[in-house]
Amino acid sequence: MSVEEILKAGNYHLIDVREPMELEMDGQIEAAQNIPLGEIEDRKQEVVNLAGPKIFFCRSGNRSGKAMEYFKSEGLDEVYNGGGYTDMAKMLENL
Repeated sequence: MSVEEILKAGNYHLIDVREPMELEMDGQIEAAQNIPLGEIEDRKQEVVNLAGPKIFFCRSGNRSGKAMEYFKSEGLDEVYNGGGYTDMAKMLENL
């Protein structure tokens, strides 16, 4: 299933892995939860407890890819790399 298909289907969680300073400078998606990549391991249970697909995004898609790979290595299968913030915002606008 693609990220766009998941967004259209609903029942997903958006997780922004950028640093809080980046959200202030570049903007944020209101429905997204902010868990910076550096806090992912410490806040792992927050993500594990979320039901349904989890879509990570960041500035460019690099950090969100790392977050997705981390959770896949931890046994989660409904984790996706949504890419960069701008791309994610555009996908949400086009729903």
